[in-house]
Amino acid sequence: MVRRTSGILAGLAGLMLASCASTPATPTDPADTILTNARVYSLDWGEPGLDGVPAADAPHGTTGWRPDASAVVIDDGLIVFVGDTEAALRLRGDGTRVVDLEGATVIPGLVESHTHVVELGAKLDAVDLTDVATEEDAVELVAQRAASTPEGEWIVGAGWDEGAWANSYPDKALLSAAVPNHPVVMRSLHGFGLWVNQAALDAAGITATSSVPEGGEMRLGDDGAPSGLFLNRATTMLDAAMPEPTAEAMQRQALKGLRRMAEDGYVALHEAGADARSMAAFEALEAQGRLPVRVYAMLSLRDEPLMRKWIARGADTDNDSMLVTRSVKAYYDGALGSRGARLLEDYADRPGHRGVSGSGYGFDRELNAAAMRAGFQVGIHAIGDAGNREALDILASTFAEFPDTQENRHRIEHAQVIAPVDFARFADLEIIASMEPPHAVEDKTWAEDRLGPERILGAYAWRTLRRAGVPLVFNADGPGSDQSIFYGLHAAITRRDKQLQPEGGWYPEEAVSIEEAVRAYTSWAAYASFRENETGIIAPGRWGDLTVMDIDPFTLAQTDPAAILRGRILMTIVDGRIVFER
Repeated sequence: MVRRTSGILAGLAGLMLASCASTPATPTDPADTILTNARVYSLDWGEPGLDGVPAADAPHGTTGWRPDASAVVIDDGLIVFVGDTEAALRLRGDGTRVVDLEGATVIPGLVESHTHVVELGAKLDAVDLTDVATEEDAVELVAQRAASTPEGEWIVGAGWDEGAWANSYPDKALLSAAVPNHPVVMRSLHGFGLWVNQAALDAAGITATSSVPEGGEMRLGDDGAPSGLFLNRATTMLDAAMPEPTAEAMQRQALKGLRRMAEDGYVALHEAGADARSMAAFEALEAQGRLPVRVYAMLSLRDEPLMRKWIARGADTDNDSMLVTRSVKAYYDGALGSRGARLLEDYADRPGHRGVSGSGYGFDRELNAAAMRAGFQVGIHAIGDAGNREALDILASTFAEFPDTQENRHRIEHAQVIAPVDFARFADLEIIASMEPPHAVEDKTWAEDRLGPERILGAYAWRTLRRAGVPLVFNADGPGSDQSIFYGLHAAITRRDKQLQPEGGWYPEEAVSIEEAVRAYTSWAAYASFRENETGIIAPGRWGDLTVMDIDPFTLAQTDPAAILRGRILMTIVDGRIVFER
């Protein structure tokens, strides 16, 4: 890979630029951007201990955390200086933009390491059902949209919570009565539930005798007809009937989602499960130079033609590109909320039921192994303790047969419920646990009902994984959960929701430190995408990828954790370009 070299960086080679004692030479090529009067946390110090204790060289002492710099200088897309404001300003020239941050905090650019950005863009176009509490409220929102939508045109909603509503799922009756002349499809918060009206069932030709995909459930009403509710893999049953968005619409939705990511402070994202149409949209946006943030594409294992094409081609290794395709997302089991996650023993609240997994959930073991042999990293979606164990077994058997495949930093996405004996296996197999702090605080109202008092101890177990030496990254799995970094950090360090419940935190022994939480969205996420040498810390020679916020999460974690929730993103910088500024 050919690395860019800034003119300033070349001229300053050999100088100790990362300390406040740095004395930059007079530049012959003035810097592009200088950020001054900031609270910079570079993360350019030793890793914290597995118990969260900061390293000896961390800017942390008896009074807590303190910034390790006040200024950052960027030129030609690279960081060229990190230190004090006075020294940084010596690199100013006539064309330099100097930004006085007035005490705002600068951290390495945030990475959303598991998201669905095309779905996010589509959701921004759809009826937003996030945080809607009742079936009646959701139907009212759809009826409002129908009033301004031409008759017969499909209406899409998204965001109702399949976990919270699991004991009282909606059906088609109220929705069909309120909106009889538009096919309506409403996707659930995490994508494991689908709620439709009669017009949508008619448009799709779905009846009680329709074939249901293995690993899916089509609910029937008292009359024996489809109730309008589909769970797990059955959520795909209406796909063929819905009009596909045009290529232009896909690009528009992808771009809308990407811009939202930039507004929320993210410099890069890992798109978890890109199919052929999503990839075409990303590739078109890259060719047009319109990607505002970096996209690390995880191909959908369920799209076999796309997978065969990429297996023949091989994984990307050019980290500098705005679009890098090096990973694969594979679904292995369902979600815990909809009782699709595969458990070793029966669900505590549904005796005789253990969820679905493997080929029963559309997992193609041969195709997964072929992708690994072709050099791809795989991220296997596994929620339940059986799902996680079986996913580990699959990876271990592939490593045993093809040892080179272990080098590709494979991941388990969610790693949500783990049996006690399996924590060490993650570390032994060098598997990254890709997890969501929001899921823990959102699922807490029903998760123990599903699992019981013993299994819950191995769920959302971030500290246990850390102590076992397992690499960890954090994300939101958007658009299923709020991707706000402030929500994510607060959930990670307090185990409390936005309403600050429960007092003291939900199983608080599994919380992480603020440094670990920030690293899980930055430097550890860089490692998960093979970019630890290019980004993840603020240091000369690294990419000019930075996030600026109006709070200091390091100090607030000690003094007022709830105040983290009130934070705002002020600026997002990608490759030295300011892609969002409040």
